[in-house]
Amino acid sequence: MIPTFPLARSAIESVTHPFGQSRLFPAAVYTDAEVHAWERRHLFDGGWVCVGRAEELSAVGSQRAVAVGSSSVLLVRDRDGSLGAFANVCSHRGHELLACGTTAERAVVQCPYHAWSYELDGSLRVAPRAGGDVAADQLGLVAVGLGEWGGWLFVNIDGQAPAFADHLGVLPELLANWQCEQLVVAASHRYELQANWKLACENYHECYHCPLIHPELCRVTIANSGDNYRTESGAFVGGTMSLADHAATMSIDGSLVGELRPLLDDAQRRQVVYLNVFPNLLLSLHPDYVMTHRIEPTGPTTSTIECQWLFDPRVVSQPGFDPSGAIDLWDLTNRQDWAAVESVQRGLSSPVYRPGVLGHDEDAVYQFLAMVAGAYLGSGLRRGRIEPTYVR
Repeated sequence: MIPTFPLARSAIESVTHPFGQSRLFPAAVYTDAEVHAWERRHLFDGGWVCVGRAEELSAVGSQRAVAVGSSSVLLVRDRDGSLGAFANVCSHRGHELLACGTTAERAVVQCPYHAWSYELDGSLRVAPRAGGDVAADQLGLVAVGLGEWGGWLFVNIDGQAPAFADHLGVLPELLANWQCEQLVVAASHRYELQANWKLACENYHECYHCPLIHPELCRVTIANSGDNYRTESGAFVGGTMSLADHAATMSIDGSLVGELRPLLDDAQRRQVVYLNVFPNLLLSLHPDYVMTHRIEPTGPTTSTIECQWLFDPRVVSQPGFDPSGAIDLWDLTNRQDWAAVESVQRGLSSPVYRPGVLGHDEDAVYQFLAMVAGAYLGSGLRRGRIEPTYVR
């Protein structure tokens, strides 16, 4: 039984009205500690959450602790090459097995508090001085749900999420031509954002703001070219944007940084796909590379964002490979976005703020907000109603 969402139902239901008639969330959704705690427990502990790339655990014995929801998860590469995910909690006294955000590579999982040790499959190996009546088969690590798609790992801590295939829906088919599972991380940036995680997602879902704050971006893409998907299959929101006529990809000068993904059709070679895999993975698929933002809520008004740029490993290994054209453009764009989102966060603290309305170009924002509202109301991650008269 999911506890009742801490805000009045009437304050949330207006978000789900048909597009063009809906209102935005009240400020408390972005500032209230009880709302933040509810989301951590039920959207992050209770859903499929992206925790990074499988390649980050390449060797047998690789271990990585990742913050998820109200706790953390330990990811482990077993002796047979398979991946496992466990609650980052020792079965003895509950000490974290690895400090969150750190890694290790060793033949066992060992708690640093009393040296209880576990095999890489999570079974108890050694419990020093624990007595002869220790039931080893009952004291192994607690496994959590683990899914892998496109090279990304997803976990579900409480075991109550829908099947992973249902969470993805048509996403694997939609993005098959990018062959994301073949890509490797060429660069990674970490940002500390003084804003609620949902504001970062909302900003990502529209380019209404682009002509005003992203002049560099608008040189290589057409800001009003967005076309969002209408599928009901899968917990994701987003769509496509077109490249400018002179641009082959999103880079400082529009020139290719990597090589065109070989399976892309003619249309895919002239566009970028922007998708939010609910709740915390933002996928930006370019003709020659993929960029991701993985968002971790750290407080009601703070977030950490890991941004990565992925390329074909053959391209990365070539002498002279230089991804800076893509990285520099998006790092600049990211910082412009974070400044805007942090300003919104400050504005939400004003005593005179009232929930506003969305413009014609913000239908993906509406879809995202409707999914969040559906979770708050207990009706599931449902997209809102788009009226034909309010769509471009």
